[in-house]
Amino acid sequence: MNVICFGDSNTYGYDPRGYFGGRYGADCRWVDILTEETGWTISNMGQNGREIPSAAPAFPDDTDLLIVMLGTNDLLQGRSPKQAAERLERFLAGISLDRSKLLLIAPPPMAMGEWVPNPQLIEDSRTFAQLCQALAERLSIRFADAGKWDIPLAYDGVHFTEQGHKAFAAGLLEELK
Repeated sequence: MNVICFGDSNTYGYDPRGYFGGRYGADCRWVDILTEETGWTISNMGQNGREIPSAAPAFPDDTDLLIVMLGTNDLLQGRSPKQAAERLERFLAGISLDRSKLLLIAPPPMAMGEWVPNPQLIEDSRTFAQLCQALAERLSIRFADAGKWDIPLAYDGVHFTEQGHKAFAAGLLEELK
């Protein structure tokens, strides 16, 4: 299977312990764990700081599964959950792949930390997950809520720890069965 994982720094595998955009080792990144466990050909299109794009890129026609997890950076930049969900809907509607090939994942809720100084962001991230689920139902695409996978987050309240990546991979593998 040809799979594309399109997301932000948690898809990229960003290691928040460094200051220069470093990554966790391949043995700890959820995308690489997914590759190892399934044997699929997986492209990691995660990018640090990525907000929901205003337009979808052209994904290859031979893509069997497109996994999308975005929205955290939009909330961190001051968008409301509703604004982020509207942006996500425009993005997803612009993807030319068959809807059966899409999996939308709601990011796990944020936690108090260096990047999350107030409880409102945590509440917004929970609301955004609910809006993602409603959006997936409206667009008839698969949905998973990573908030149900008990993902440990780093000191910043946003990025997965190494254990968080492993927990995310386990939750996603269960979802894909």
